[in-house]
Amino acid sequence: MTTAPEIRPARAMALAQAPDAQSPDEVTDLQTPWIVRFPEDSPLRRPTAAGPLDGILVAVKDNIDVEGVPSTAAHPGRTTPAKASATVVQRLRAAGAGIAGKTNMDQFATGLVGTRSPYGSCSSVVSAAHVSGGSSSGSAVAVASGEVALALGTDTAGSGRVPAAFNGIVGFKPTPGIVSTTGVLPACRGLDCVTTFTRSVAEARKAYEVLAAIDASDPWSRAVPAMLPPGVAREMRVIAIPAGPLDLDPLHREAWESAVAHARTVAAHVVEIDVTPFLEAAQLLYSPAFVAMRWAAFGASLDLDDPLVDPAVRAVVLPGRDATAVELLAAQEKLERLRRRTEPLWLDIDALLLPTTPTHPTHAQVAADPIGVNARLGTFTNFVNLLDLCAVAVPAQPRADGLPFGVQLIAPAFADAPLLDLAERWTGGRPPPPEPAHGRALVAVAGAHLTGLPLNGQLQRLGGHLHSRARTAAGYSLYRLPGDGIARPGLLRTGDGPLGGIALELWDLPHQGIGALTELIPPPLGLGSVAMDDGRRVLGFLAERMGTVGATDISAFGGWRAYLAAGGPVDGSPVDGSPVDGSPAEGSPASS
Repeated sequence: MTTAPEIRPARAMALAQAPDAQSPDEVTDLQTPWIVRFPEDSPLRRPTAAGPLDGILVAVKDNIDVEGVPSTAAHPGRTTPAKASATVVQRLRAAGAGIAGKTNMDQFATGLVGTRSPYGSCSSVVSAAHVSGGSSSGSAVAVASGEVALALGTDTAGSGRVPAAFNGIVGFKPTPGIVSTTGVLPACRGLDCVTTFTRSVAEARKAYEVLAAIDASDPWSRAVPAMLPPGVAREMRVIAIPAGPLDLDPLHREAWESAVAHARTVAAHVVEIDVTPFLEAAQLLYSPAFVAMRWAAFGASLDLDDPLVDPAVRAVVLPGRDATAVELLAAQEKLERLRRRTEPLWLDIDALLLPTTPTHPTHAQVAADPIGVNARLGTFTNFVNLLDLCAVAVPAQPRADGLPFGVQLIAPAFADAPLLDLAERWTGGRPPPPEPAHGRALVAVAGAHLTGLPLNGQLQRLGGHLHSRARTAAGYSLYRLPGDGIARPGLLRTGDGPLGGIALELWDLPHQGIGALTELIPPPLGLGSVAMDDGRRVLGFLAERMGTVGATDISAFGGWRAYLAAGGPVDGSPVDGSPVDGSPAEGSPASS
């Protein structure tokens, strides 16, 4: 266990205006992650019922309501006790957890540094010279130092992930809306997420299962679907990394390279993609149009004459006061255009791997440039809620100087559960692989039945769910079959073809659905046994050997979707390319 941060003088602030619950008698150290700790005999430390979190003490970020206690949001002038606990606090206590206290934070949840608080600046548990990250600074430090096993934070721009990275713990940010924000002081309504800090992914999963629930009192609440969305795989096997270099400090860059190497041991396949549209979307979050959402949430609290308002917070939010509706509409349209550019990327990948931050600044660096350093920390985190994604920050190999280094795994909306499985594998766990239930089986599809392509709806109507993205073993070839109507490929084991196999998807279908599917498959295609690159054999679409005579060999593309992306037609129109006779290697299997 790492040691707690060295004690440093707190920022001088007028505490006379602080509420009684935050008196120096109860806050023994203004430099600690706590704004208020509840005494041992406090009823708040006791759960309201028994449940899966029995015996766990939880720290709560001080912008989340706990009944009878002011939610200061790190502004000592906010002294009115909360009339009721936030929904998430109620759910934790009903699951057997007690509340240990309220934690320090960047004021009004505006910051990624953890230094914008009149209650003192938190440091990383590894280095007193380096910031803890914010805005959920105290919650992360309370977990990393071992004071509590679980802490609640919030994440609008990365506040549930950056402090996790800087303290070597797990920070889980679920899909926006599936964890209630009722009783949470808003930063940006519709983008805010309640997050968790834990020391393991297993603990994060347990908390997620308690917290994720529809809340009729929250207008932004969303139900977790009973089934995963069509493009989300139950087992995540394909991780994407940026195709080009990233703007990282040298020590961060070395740690990132180690993380990429580790990803190749966790995922079946690591692919490179262009992350430009994600990073462009990130820049929108602190444009005046979107900052207007923060002004609407708490601008009335930023009195220009109030000495308790952090100057950096005021400087960031003030431009939102003058933003126009026209500017907001223009920014929203730009965001939607960027969203359209990112959506196709998710068809071939399960999760995107990025560093959580480009650097780990010192307190001195933040003091010298409070706005600029903070802005840089959000480079890889700001876009996630804007694009309606889920993410989990997990520790990677520390930097060469011993500071923690964290990465984040990012996935589409409602992919929370399989994403946590992937994160558990990242951290060395072995969650059981999902297997088809009794009466169901896997079917490999390589063409028009892939997610997002014309015939995928057949699989869904037959009760199918995407199990995983996969590849065949070496020795398979792919042909563009002639014919009118919907363009189709034919997969055939020829003994040659790409060494890396052909990309396909495994779909989990009920047996009766597979039977119905066979009646929908036109010749020269049929179902047969397909060898996978991991040694399994599954039922899948294959072509008759004679059906590929005169067809175009498109194996070099590595898969049907890559062929289409390169300009191959999706209908039955002719294509350029030299047809081959399609004869398989002697002894290779074919299917009728």
